[in-house]
Amino acid sequence: MGTILFYEKPGCQNNIRQKNILEHSGHAVESVNLLRHPWTKEELSVYLGVKPVDECFNMAAPAIKSGDINPSAFTKEEALLMMIKDPLLIKRPLLKIDNHYIQGFDRAVLQNLITLNPEEGGENRVETSGMNDLNSCPHINNASCINQE
Repeated sequence: MGTILFYEKPGCQNNIRQKNILEHSGHAVESVNLLRHPWTKEELSVYLGVKPVDECFNMAAPAIKSGDINPSAFTKEEALLMMIKDPLLIKRPLLKIDNHYIQGFDRAVLQNLITLNPEEGGENRVETSGMNDLNSCPHINNASCINQE
């Protein structure tokens, strides 16, 4: 298997845990700063796929949590433009595995493509790293999402 491209917000605790699972399962992971990547509508659209638009938003983004943005009020085209302008709105992580483009860390989807079983000796690292809930923001008051770095 080649390298997994992993688009993340640097410092995001869940992204760190998600990468640890991939790495402890023997995969090479190349991290890309989701906030600084020069997104195009075409490229981002591939990651979002055909799921409902409101499922493509990062529900922990400050603009969504404050009520300034209602994810179900937009077309896919409008959502793409908003996400390009403010990448914190993009549900993370985005992963490119071979010719597969995935948004979010869905273990079932990933298990169909790659193994997520820890390599020998890695079981304890995965169990002790608090990797149970990998999708909810673990920060009180979204401290990590407010800071753009």
